[in-house]
Amino acid sequence: MALLVLLLLFATSSVHVDGQTGFLNIDCGMDDMQSGYKDRDTGLFYVGDGTYTDGGENLRASSEYEGIYQRPFLTVRSFPSGERNCYALPTEAGARYLVRFRIYYGNHDGKNNSRLTRFDLHIGANYWDTTDASSYTPWYEAVFMAWASWAPVCLVNTGSGVPFVSTLELRLLGDTLYPAVTASEWMAMYYRANMGSNIDLTRFPSDGYDRFWWQTNFPEWASKSTTETIKEDPSFAEPLVVLQSAATPIGNDTTTLNYWWQERKHASLFKVFLHFADFQNTQTRQFDIYFNGNQLNEKPYSPPYLAGCCIYTSRWYRAPDGRYNITLVATAASMLPPMLNAIEVYTLIALDSPTTYPTDFDVIMAIKIEYGVKKNWMGDPCFPVKYAWDGVKCSNTSDNTMRITSIDLSNSSLHGALSKSFTLLSALENLDLSYNNITGSIPDSLPSLPSLRVLNLCGSQRVDFSRFLFLLCNFRYDSDGLMCDKIVNTSKNRAVVIAISVVVPVLVVVVLLVAYFIWLEKGKPNGVHTPLLDPARESKLQNALGSGKGHGDYLKSEYRLFTYKELKKLTNNFKQVIGKGGFGVVYYGRLQNGAEIAVKMRSDSSLHGLDEFIAEVQSLSKVHHRNLVSLVGYCWEKGHLALVYEYMSQGNLCDRLRGKNGVAEALNWETRLRIVLEAAQGLDYLHKGCIMPIVHRDLKTSNILLDNNLQAKIADFGLSKTYLSDTQTHISTTNLAGTAGYINPEYQTTGRLTKSCDVYSFGVVVLEVVTGQAPTRMGYGHIVQRVKKQIATGNISSVADARLGGAYDINSMWNVVETAIMCTQDSAAQRPTMSTVVVLLKESLALEEAREKGSSVRASPTTDTAALVSRVGSLAR
Repeated sequence: MALLVLLLLFATSSVHVDGQTGFLNIDCGMDDMQSGYKDRDTGLFYVGDGTYTDGGENLRASSEYEGIYQRPFLTVRSFPSGERNCYALPTEAGARYLVRFRIYYGNHDGKNNSRLTRFDLHIGANYWDTTDASSYTPWYEAVFMAWASWAPVCLVNTGSGVPFVSTLELRLLGDTLYPAVTASEWMAMYYRANMGSNIDLTRFPSDGYDRFWWQTNFPEWASKSTTETIKEDPSFAEPLVVLQSAATPIGNDTTTLNYWWQERKHASLFKVFLHFADFQNTQTRQFDIYFNGNQLNEKPYSPPYLAGCCIYTSRWYRAPDGRYNITLVATAASMLPPMLNAIEVYTLIALDSPTTYPTDFDVIMAIKIEYGVKKNWMGDPCFPVKYAWDGVKCSNTSDNTMRITSIDLSNSSLHGALSKSFTLLSALENLDLSYNNITGSIPDSLPSLPSLRVLNLCGSQRVDFSRFLFLLCNFRYDSDGLMCDKIVNTSKNRAVVIAISVVVPVLVVVVLLVAYFIWLEKGKPNGVHTPLLDPARESKLQNALGSGKGHGDYLKSEYRLFTYKELKKLTNNFKQVIGKGGFGVVYYGRLQNGAEIAVKMRSDSSLHGLDEFIAEVQSLSKVHHRNLVSLVGYCWEKGHLALVYEYMSQGNLCDRLRGKNGVAEALNWETRLRIVLEAAQGLDYLHKGCIMPIVHRDLKTSNILLDNNLQAKIADFGLSKTYLSDTQTHISTTNLAGTAGYINPEYQTTGRLTKSCDVYSFGVVVLEVVTGQAPTRMGYGHIVQRVKKQIATGNISSVADARLGGAYDINSMWNVVETAIMCTQDSAAQRPTMSTVVVLLKESLALEEAREKGSSVRASPTTDTAALVSRVGSLAR
């Protein structure tokens, strides 16, 4: 881990150049033997690109360009080989960056034809733009949010000339800049205009983030300017010189200022940012703002006096004819014409490709640097599949990220110790490091990786295997005369010896095992099942089903005992999968009477299946509530464990909120409130309605299921814990359980399991229902912290899911947010009981129902809203 940290610190240190924190300036094609230089115009320090890319060749512009091009553009890196070549730029996960890619064709290829060169640019696996070396603006910008410690910028050969690059520039933006850019929404620069200016190009140092602001004037505009100091907008940090100039309309119509462009790529989606700052405060300047006929301001807009402000579109626009218009129209009350200081126009970068899990990406990059691997290890390690790194295999997860599951670095001339970085790849199943010069001992935590199945160290004569002769994975090595599975030898006789020495012992073991199981079957009374695991756990299961009785007697009167053959028939040979979990796969089925069921089968690979089965049976045999999923029956037969539930046709709440599984209709506020209220009632029953209170331990939106009428029922008691008595305040646990994002921080640090742990998880669920967002979002932190920041503004619409369209009672929404904040307080003692939560949610539902009955339009704030805002704000603090 220390090595990984050092490597990442080394990488990120390169962006703190010449006192300008967060800037990385790469002169592509510069001789790596040079130490770098300071650009004479900007004072920015440029470095070579050798440490950021593995491919390509250095070329220089023809001599006739020596006096024309600035120094950074006299060299290029050309990529004649490979369909895709990438740079790895050091970043900080969750931070916003501006990246600029510039190509200046100086006849470096001797063809004297810039029109021959066009290629695609990608950030990671996502398309950014298509370059044109003959363009009059040979630069391309994007604003994105980093998802890992590295951001790949890739050049993709499209068959129209050899890709090349002159400079790559990376700018770390402030935490507040460009709030529209998120982990799921990036944008590419289309144009950035400085209105009314007499400066051709404004950039660093006038712009502290080195954005390019181009002079833009039209004959029908008048230029206005001031020397007064103007305060910048903290969300955009416009340069002072940009805010000090503006354009206003002149001529016959001084009430309208129009800016338009024609786009040939009709598929592009556009977002515009309009920057304003007024120079006078003696007369009224008031206007409406339109983008392609869509009004952007809710009320007549007056630019602030000597202060920057930005109005931007909340969504992306596409014009069928490719024509776009920004129009400012003065109101009747305005004494002055509209004015506009600057415009930024962006196109959407579609993030439709999976990305490698950030930790896996960081780790594999650390391994690449540590061993100096250069075998096509560029770009995103896993995706697109056609460009996946040589020897690296990945699997896609449910959240559209790729996990590294296999690494083959055999015969790769690796030197040195076996890297501890491998131990951080938690999804790794196969690791082949055979036939390298690896020395030293195996890291203690490597064999204990949860998914590791094969560790191949054949040919590693200088590795210490003494402590790892017996591993849970398939351990291949040949130290001290022991044989490898993978032998490189062409001798036929040796192959025969190896086959005999391996196969014969295996056959002996197999025969003995078969004989043992036959003996067990003959020695068992009829009707007794095959033991699934160790005797202690078998006894535990027997006790759960009924002490001293056959395993079917205890539940026979209430629950149906299914045979495996019956389940196979009822599920049509397990045809339709409707879910997966730690216990196993869930299948859809139908009883003979037509009733629909969900069959949860224990998977052979399940590590905790039996314990979960026991916990589920114990819990469900005690609880009966309309807001808890009902158990129909079970199966326990010759190694087969299954639980049969009532089928919940509308899936789970998580999928409904995310729009997954074809669910396109967003739940309205009343429906959402009913669902969380019903879930609260189910949880309240578990806490105080049972003889011995039950803590669920894994409450989350995916464990709240919905029936055909959208009635909510809590499911999955596989991790639940039962109190020993009503007077017991907590249970101390050594193995934490639950799902990241929903777990009470206090429980994580103390291991003390209480009812308040469920209350915290429920609070997270409520915030998820309010916002429509996942508990954790890369670069945004936890949902509790996100909502606390948003409610500080006093604007509930910044918290509520935009898909609600403002259709909710504002007091109802504030009440629910207040309830959720109370539930997620850091101290367990400050959280309410679920009984209190139920009462609060009923009050909120009553407010919304009254709004629905009284009006179908958006509700307006009531006199109680201010008090609610104040109360919620104090809780958030």
